[in-house]
Amino acid sequence: MTPRPASTVPPGLPGLARFSHVRGDWHYLDNGAELSAHGIRPVGTVLAVHGNPTWSYLWRDLLETATDRAIEAAAAVGEYPDGVQGAWRVVAVDQLEMGLSARTGRHRTLADRVADLSALTADLDLEGPVVTLGHDWGGVVSLGWAVDHPDRLAGVVLLNTAVHQPDDAAIPAPLRLALARGVHRWGTRTTRAFLETTLGLARPRLARDVADAYRLPYRAADDRAGIEQFVADIPASPEHVSRPELDRIADGVRRLDVPALLLWGARDPVFSDRYLDDLVHRLPRASVHRFEDAGHLIAEDVDYAPTVLRWLGSAVSGDDARADAFTGPGGPSTSGMTPTRASSPDTASASGSTAAGVPAFRPMWAGLDERAADPASRTEPAVLDLTTTGAGRRVSWQALDRQVRRIAAGLHEIGVRRGDRVSLLVRPGPTLTALVYACLRIGAVVVVADAGLGVRGLTRAQRGAWPQYLLGETTALAAARTMGWPGVRIAVDPLDPVRRRVLGVEHELIDVARTGEGVDLPPEPGPDDDAAVLFTSGSTGPAKGVLYTHRRLSALRDALATHFAVGPETGLVTGFAPFALLGPALGTRSVTPDMDVSAPRTLTARAVADAVKAADARMVFLSPAGILHVVDTADRLTAVDREALGRVQTFLSTGAPISAELLEAARSLMPAAEAHTPYGMTECLLVTDITLDGIHEVADAPDAGVCVGRPVGAGRVLVSALDDDGAATGTPSDAPGVLGEVLVSAPHLKERYDRRWLTDVAAERDTPAGHWHRTGDVGHLDDAGRLWIEGRLAHVLTTPAGPLAPVGPEQAVERADGVRRAAVVGVGPTGVQQAVAVVEPVPGAGSARPGRAPERLDAAVRAVSSVPLAAVLLAPEMPTDVRHNSKIDRARLADWAAGILAGGRVTLP
Repeated sequence: MTPRPASTVPPGLPGLARFSHVRGDWHYLDNGAELSAHGIRPVGTVLAVHGNPTWSYLWRDLLETATDRAIEAAAAVGEYPDGVQGAWRVVAVDQLEMGLSARTGRHRTLADRVADLSALTADLDLEGPVVTLGHDWGGVVSLGWAVDHPDRLAGVVLLNTAVHQPDDAAIPAPLRLALARGVHRWGTRTTRAFLETTLGLARPRLARDVADAYRLPYRAADDRAGIEQFVADIPASPEHVSRPELDRIADGVRRLDVPALLLWGARDPVFSDRYLDDLVHRLPRASVHRFEDAGHLIAEDVDYAPTVLRWLGSAVSGDDARADAFTGPGGPSTSGMTPTRASSPDTASASGSTAAGVPAFRPMWAGLDERAADPASRTEPAVLDLTTTGAGRRVSWQALDRQVRRIAAGLHEIGVRRGDRVSLLVRPGPTLTALVYACLRIGAVVVVADAGLGVRGLTRAQRGAWPQYLLGETTALAAARTMGWPGVRIAVDPLDPVRRRVLGVEHELIDVARTGEGVDLPPEPGPDDDAAVLFTSGSTGPAKGVLYTHRRLSALRDALATHFAVGPETGLVTGFAPFALLGPALGTRSVTPDMDVSAPRTLTARAVADAVKAADARMVFLSPAGILHVVDTADRLTAVDREALGRVQTFLSTGAPISAELLEAARSLMPAAEAHTPYGMTECLLVTDITLDGIHEVADAPDAGVCVGRPVGAGRVLVSALDDDGAATGTPSDAPGVLGEVLVSAPHLKERYDRRWLTDVAAERDTPAGHWHRTGDVGHLDDAGRLWIEGRLAHVLTTPAGPLAPVGPEQAVERADGVRRAAVVGVGPTGVQQAVAVVEPVPGAGSARPGRAPERLDAAVRAVSSVPLAAVLLAPEMPTDVRHNSKIDRARLADWAAGILAGGRVTLP
């Protein structure tokens, strides 16, 4: 090939010419001169390295955003004095043989490219602090520079890349194809196939001018020699010439003691979550965010630049005030956010510090240890399983403790270590209970995703959490094999050799337990070690992983024990899956009734009575959907059943709002019980609580919504007022009567979201000092400090009269004759939305055809409505969430209503 010198950006690429520079064989983009021209002294440099087959054009948004915001901030103060620093210089290189850099004709290995980059930064006198930024194989090269220059390194940012290839795993299929004989040169150099395939990975499709800009440096075959070389340099085997350099960099990354940010497109067919998980373990200080719908070209798929600048301001500069100047008000989703606070003096003392008289941390398994060691109680039942699959199983405290210890030691023997993630795809019952406590005891992180998420939701959850081990029943193992879920597979059920091989099972639980017999347990994990990743229900978007530490799980146990006076003789009936595993931690027996725990509405009154009798239980946990079916099947109770239910002392409905009428109907079956309906979410399973008597006390209150009571224990609740656009922009306060987003804080609040740094930032934006969470719920506090929930922030109607929360109007509509449930949704543009009532009729109340409500029902609804209604529509059955079967999907109903009112086809919602 004919050598070609480096060149600057040609006319026609808006905004880039001002950054384009050539030095020797290198072309690079650099905003340093422009910052200097405005008198701006940057706090550091971002060294950005592209991968294959892109070029520095990939980083144009970061250059433009960083520069423009710095200039705007400087103009706002009239100058840029030393005390108002925060701008970042961005240097984005075109690797040699790539982009607009020179075509030298030399074949370059990974080691060469790392050395090339170091030579350029030396020539540019690039002093620290430097934050490296890389994508694809540019990520590896940038990490090579980082490993070689620790004295100048301030941080690391990576977008979909890989720094380690396991010997026992094949390289990604697209790369194998690109390396195949007969394909390699033809696909990478002779034609533009590799380039076009890469550009086609963008989600959504690239605009034509953007795609053309990426093609610009690679028009001729000789221009694409670097693309061919880059593919050839992939260390596809241990013998590859670049493998030693890759291994050197991978090992060196473990020693980098700097902040890191990993932004990941979850739909990347090249760099899957396997590589993200590896990077997380090598960079334990990393902030991580997975973008569920982004792919390999994540810098094109998402607005990444404000995110990087936000992180630079908080994690590297360490000054939120400076960072705010560069993320700026009115920007993308990260504007105005504050960094996640992993801990604070407030949360540490509230969560179990020995200071100020607060009790010392007590691990989750302490209650199990104590009961098993007590000769008077160790033979008593700890867990009872009355489900169809485990009918009549009773496990004593002594047996449970022995099984927990055997499994814990056995898991450690086969390689499970502290911090390893273990996905448990097992139905609630004694086996799942033993597995949870075994994992917690050795410091493994339990991953729990509800089967109600379905195969697609479970696949998303498993790939997002990326567990190292997966313990499952046969059906779960089959799904894992079919869907490619990660993790060493351990079968809970005994399998014959053929099925074991077909399912890819490496161990059986019975063998794991035998391996652990008589083996000493490893040291216990610390209170601030990660303990569990619990997935949300997915009722308000894709299910999110919520991470709890041991300290925060134990704080939840303590809050429950104190608030509900749970003792060794209480006995729990747990028809609500999240609380089914707390019995041993509370030191009391628990029983799962005969039901499908992933479908709460399968629970019957007889099943609850049988469970109460079996455990002599004094406390019952149920979800609203379960209660509805329990009440509907109460006529099947015998006198003995009713006598048993009459001994229940505490009854809780948890997981979703419930009407006083339904709660009253349930208490009529348990007349001696104090009925509670706590409010919480996966992020904080217990926030507030109110009794049925408390609900009756506020029955005539003028407040709209559902009263969920006062905060539990050390918990706190504040409200951030809504503006006219329905956004929660008000300063959080406890002022009564203010409609806004609910913020919560408690010792048992989740530590963070799992690999969702931006979500964490959003959940704690504009919050008071301490550890807070923006719930996404809207409501208000009354004069007595009670919280009233009025819906979800996403469901607030923005009407000409101002923001309108849906629950209050729904409660009014539900008073109409013939209405079982109602949803009030907004139709139309923001600010001028009209309220539409969607009603589900009482069974047998007449027509149940979807569409506009019959005239009589329409009139009845309008007569009781508290707001003007543009229309009344009828839905035979409300769409609800998969976990609780209770939370109405208002977003889905709003789309359905808009379609019908626009003259579209009438379908079921």
